[in-house]
Amino acid sequence: MKTKIILAAGLAVAGAGAAHAGGIDRSGQWLSPLFQKGNYAELGFGSVNPSVSGQDVALFGGKKTGNVAGSFVLPSLSLKQDLTDKLSYAIILDQGFGADTTYSTAGSVALGGTKASATTNDLTGVLRYKLNKNFSVIGGLRVEQASGNITLGGLAYGGVNGYNVDLKSNTATGYLLGVAYEIPEYALRVDLTYNSSIKHNFGTVETLKGGTIGTTPTPVNTPESWNLEFQSGVNKSTLVFGSIRWARWSQFQINPKTFYGLTGGGLVNLQDTTDYTLGLGHKFTDTWSGAIAVNYEPKGKSLVSPLAPTNGNYGLSLAAIYTQGNVKVTTGVNYTVLGDAQAQTSNTARATFSGNHAISVGVKVGFTF
Repeated sequence: MKTKIILAAGLAVAGAGAAHAGGIDRSGQWLSPLFQKGNYAELGFGSVNPSVSGQDVALFGGKKTGNVAGSFVLPSLSLKQDLTDKLSYAIILDQGFGADTTYSTAGSVALGGTKASATTNDLTGVLRYKLNKNFSVIGGLRVEQASGNITLGGLAYGGVNGYNVDLKSNTATGYLLGVAYEIPEYALRVDLTYNSSIKHNFGTVETLKGGTIGTTPTPVNTPESWNLEFQSGVNKSTLVFGSIRWARWSQFQINPKTFYGLTGGGLVNLQDTTDYTLGLGHKFTDTWSGAIAVNYEPKGKSLVSPLAPTNGNYGLSLAAIYTQGNVKVTTGVNYTVLGDAQAQTSNTARATFSGNHAISVGVKVGFTF
């Protein structure tokens, strides 16, 4: 069954991954450009607009928090080339992780003034070697630049109300390893990739109510993860595809020395996540194709960090793919329902979040040369 379907099997252009782990997991660390035929370059841009609001528990008066999640953009750039008939490489530039959370002091009494901003810029270089027609192995390095700033505000933080930590920009390196299995005549591909944790050591300035209380560097590990991606032709014009991503967010700890000494705990407490995507693509004409996909992240414990006040999600993505000559343009939109959660400090609920969602749009332009 020969298939010549031109589809964006990842569909991540629509930003379906933007709500994972409370908005911290962003790009998904996918390697789709590596599997494009021939030499290929791709430019992508996404815009994610979450709405995450709740209200304080009765102890703090039940005031509404307003929207605590900021909108953000997701740029990406990739290049893939064949070096021989067996060896190829890809270079991918994206933003793997990030956070943008702000509690207005005009809203929440419990958490007003709490905010977090963080971003990573990731440069991935990866090689793929074909052992034979069906099997290939993958390996590469990822260079990650990261920085962040966290402020704790509101009565729920007691004596550390007004605490701030500034994590200075730091660059560190990790690795990735994987395998892939393909049957080209059926448009079948299954690939599994392991992404290592990346160990940062941030220059740190801790302050409390404006006064410096600590400057000891802070070690932070971005999470290790496994990505499983698959696709298979159903007939000459239809493709089924999907993915599973597991990330060990429990190893992502931010424990500045002075803060940890004062409280006996850290700033962030996230749960491991598993995210699922399943979709169907169809080629309507030689020029136009389309795809639909659902995404799902199961709920974890209901008490969550105020810096990531959601718990699981489910959503729907739609994409349209236009192909003309050596140019492919993919546009997509995603709507994701964010699971209800309770923001906690000291393992006690301080605010309840419900009825939230995120809307994402994106475009990718690919060139074959």
